[in-house]
Amino acid sequence: MVAKTYTVAFEGVEARSVEVQCALSEGLPGFAIVGLADKAVSEARERVRAALGALAIAMPMQKITVNLSPADMPKEGSHFDLPVALALLAALGLVPPERAEAVVAIGELALDGRLVGVAGALPSALAAAENGRDLICPKSCGAEAAWVGATDVFAPATLSEAIAHLSGRAPLEPARPGLLDPPILARDLRDVKGQERAKRALEIAAAGRHHMMMIGAPGSGKSMLAARLPSILPPLTPTEALETSMIHSLSGLLGEGGISRARPFREPHHTASMAAMIGGGRGARPGEVSLAHNGVLFMDEFPEFPRAVLETLRQPIETGEVVVARANAHMRYPCRFLLIAAANPCKCGYLGDPARACSRAPTCGEDYLGKVSGPLMDRFDLRIEVPPVAFSDLDLPASGEDSGTIAKRVQAARDVQTARFAGHASVRVNAEAEGALLEKIATPDAQGREMLTRMAERFGLSARAYHRVLRVARTIADLEHDADVRQPHIAEALSYRISAMAS
Repeated sequence: MVAKTYTVAFEGVEARSVEVQCALSEGLPGFAIVGLADKAVSEARERVRAALGALAIAMPMQKITVNLSPADMPKEGSHFDLPVALALLAALGLVPPERAEAVVAIGELALDGRLVGVAGALPSALAAAENGRDLICPKSCGAEAAWVGATDVFAPATLSEAIAHLSGRAPLEPARPGLLDPPILARDLRDVKGQERAKRALEIAAAGRHHMMMIGAPGSGKSMLAARLPSILPPLTPTEALETSMIHSLSGLLGEGGISRARPFREPHHTASMAAMIGGGRGARPGEVSLAHNGVLFMDEFPEFPRAVLETLRQPIETGEVVVARANAHMRYPCRFLLIAAANPCKCGYLGDPARACSRAPTCGEDYLGKVSGPLMDRFDLRIEVPPVAFSDLDLPASGEDSGTIAKRVQAARDVQTARFAGHASVRVNAEAEGALLEKIATPDAQGREMLTRMAERFGLSARAYHRVLRVARTIADLEHDADVRQPHIAEALSYRISAMAS
């Protein structure tokens, strides 16, 4: 007799179904797991043996063979412990075989029989729902997996509870979905003294998801501004929350048992490797660009990142997805993020500051910012200079609008874009519009077109820059509740590119 149950193997953000088959046969007692299993899966033999021993269940004096089918698909991770144990228990007759075949199971076993939480509960629940099966997972993963809502999720705390549930002696109640409370944002844009132009650029960036570069002397407030960007971003929509949580679930970042509607804010250090930024390592895990999906990727000290890391950002910025190709893995992860970069104007940081003259100007600035290639710089929709703040201004009372007021305008602009792109599945915000769709929604009036053409010729704007100016102008018009793109919108959009190029 061959007993079966089901589990999953992860390929990118997808969970592929795996059939766990267990057969008992005559021969020397042994326990073998086959099916292209990695070291963690092979070690499941000892964890299952110890967990069953803790429940006073004796291992059979027979040859035990567990096959993970399809056998040519790589299997890795400790979440195979529970399905291997359930398949073995079904083969021993301690669990009804038909009940074991009706579930998808994930979970790591402790030596005393407890179930330990694992990564990937959310995509596992989706895979279970697609195949019409229930999901059994550790208790710590139940609230996360139940958020899918398309299948019943049972979350036992121990292996004995899982056995009692499947045998019908003590059925478990389905787990309830968990939703984390939104974080309390103590950082407010009103805290930033001055820098009204930078605040305006942040508002435009948040409204249309436009990439932004800030250049300014140390202490001018670049990091302070970026840290307050989440306070004006709208919460994740249900679809976006599911997409983002799938990636975070695979990375084990949903540790509090629920799904958050807050947009991710990732700020990797400039010593981050290419695998950390783009993805890779063991199992080709998602990198920072994917962890920032539907959120913000803040890269401080932008020119200090390795040149190879910076250049790998070019393709994800354009396509909104990254392909991690390795010898034994080929994973595709979404990465539609808002890139906020900050840099000093030169190595010493004080180029252009009249109070602190740079001894190597202007070559100091050219050498430093020259680490960022032209094609990569061309992908920033907004480029602004952040001037230093005078000490006298720091003593002034807080001024300007607070984050709540700005957030309402950003949300209104996002609502306009949601309605505009309702029939376009791959486009959600203005920054993603291109081709005929961009021409339809962002065609400027005669004066605006004339200005844009004249400036493009004078400053040598590329075709990419030309279209990015149109996208920014469309967002500015949305913030002003204007159905058409007019000359003032084009002028402001151009100012965020021309001023930086002229300097």
